[in-house]
Amino acid sequence: MEQELKSDADFRLLSILVPLLAIIAGVFMVVLDSTAMNVALSTLVKDFHTELNTLQWVVTGYMLAQASVIPLSGWLSDRFGAKTVFLTAVIVFTIGSILCATPSRAEWLIAFRVLQGLGGGCVLPVGMAYVYKLAPKSKVGVVMGIMGIPVLFAPAIGPVLSGWLVEYHSWRWIFLINIPIGIICLLIGSRKLPQSVRSQVPGMDKLGMILGPLAFASLSYGVSQGADSWTSDKTLIGLSVGMLALIAFVIAEFRSETPLLELRILRSIDFSTGILVQWIAQFGLYGALFLLPQFLQQARGFGAFDTGLTMLPQAIASGLMMPIAGILFDRIGVRWLVVCGLSLVSGALFQYSHVDLATQGKDLILPLFMCGAGMGMMVMPMNTHLLNKAPSHLVNRVTSLTNSMQQVINALAVSTLVTILTSRAAARAAEMQEAAAAAGKNAANASPDALKLAAHTVLVKGFDDTFHIMIFVALGGAVLGLLLRRGSRGGKDSSKTKVQPEIMHG
Repeated sequence: MEQELKSDADFRLLSILVPLLAIIAGVFMVVLDSTAMNVALSTLVKDFHTELNTLQWVVTGYMLAQASVIPLSGWLSDRFGAKTVFLTAVIVFTIGSILCATPSRAEWLIAFRVLQGLGGGCVLPVGMAYVYKLAPKSKVGVVMGIMGIPVLFAPAIGPVLSGWLVEYHSWRWIFLINIPIGIICLLIGSRKLPQSVRSQVPGMDKLGMILGPLAFASLSYGVSQGADSWTSDKTLIGLSVGMLALIAFVIAEFRSETPLLELRILRSIDFSTGILVQWIAQFGLYGALFLLPQFLQQARGFGAFDTGLTMLPQAIASGLMMPIAGILFDRIGVRWLVVCGLSLVSGALFQYSHVDLATQGKDLILPLFMCGAGMGMMVMPMNTHLLNKAPSHLVNRVTSLTNSMQQVINALAVSTLVTILTSRAAARAAEMQEAAAAAGKNAANASPDALKLAAHTVLVKGFDDTFHIMIFVALGGAVLGLLLRRGSRGGKDSSKTKVQPEIMHG
């Protein structure tokens, strides 16, 4: 029986709550596993009697598998239907989780994590496009805001949960907890997710299907290796292969009549401006998301579990702000949400830039709430804005495009921040040595405790300097946010008020 989308006046959030829960469950477990394994690596070194460099591929393999499959997710949704692709991805991810809990050798764990990543890479972009299509345009901000809760909450809760499981139970439970979530997602999704009608895909972009995954996976790998050294063979090979593949991919996509990713949409000034603001905003956000946990663990000596608990106010603030930001997006558009959100993040970064060796968790509660509220205010509204700027029949392809680029930007942000932190800490160490030499002090005569204190002081100063730099990045994003245009008001956009052809019959 045909099922049409309800009009704005008739729409009720409760009417899509159950299918929305299925998508949220799938997205939550995938995003959760993106951060959970970082905590367990030291334990895996002991259990598998393997070097950390080998086990790092448990994280890297997962990331590369996701980066390689994300560009394909839009085409797969158009070709086979979003429901089929989403549920298949959840099945693959859940099977991968079961297998990840079983191995006694590191090589098998890495292989099963790659399988997990291949499934997980499709879940977020397909789920995002699915949710976007479930509601009329005037309500899409609210619905996307609810869907965004697991996107920000899962990375925050991941270290807490995995730290507790590793410390008091077993690292295998990190994967076993996915099984009931995956089953619930599949049971609800198979019954309640509206069946999406397959689009008429005129052909297959075979060259794009090779070059796209190669380009984004190689770039993600290359920039992630830049955290260790930008001149290492791994970094240079990854970046070289990635850039060559990306150039060839762009040329192929513009020439193809049936491109894998619809890059022509970048000719839209509104869309390109939105992408640029999103990249800068992500960079600014990572100054808070990535650097503060590193400060707590490296400079203050917090364990993973205590670090996760300290960061919880940020996750709570994000979760509370997401639905509110969705309502505001439907009323006022994205511009002031981005400006205010990045301003809050800038304020949080300013407070982070004054941390020292005496900083306690309670001292960070206010900036953590500010940062969480800022993220919740802008992350999903920015994604929704980009989808609004795309033609309705390209929504699946746009989520593939934006998520592919986000993978690279996230890796680039982490590597750049590590590079800046290392550089500033080295500069601070040189300043301290010069000051000590001027005062006639010799490091060789210093006590071990004094040397340890000096090393921690230098590291803290390096963190302070890096936080200072990221303030200007976030403020720059806020200024650019003023360029964002709302466009048509909710009910006046013909691309969304009509029943969309990709949706849905049950």
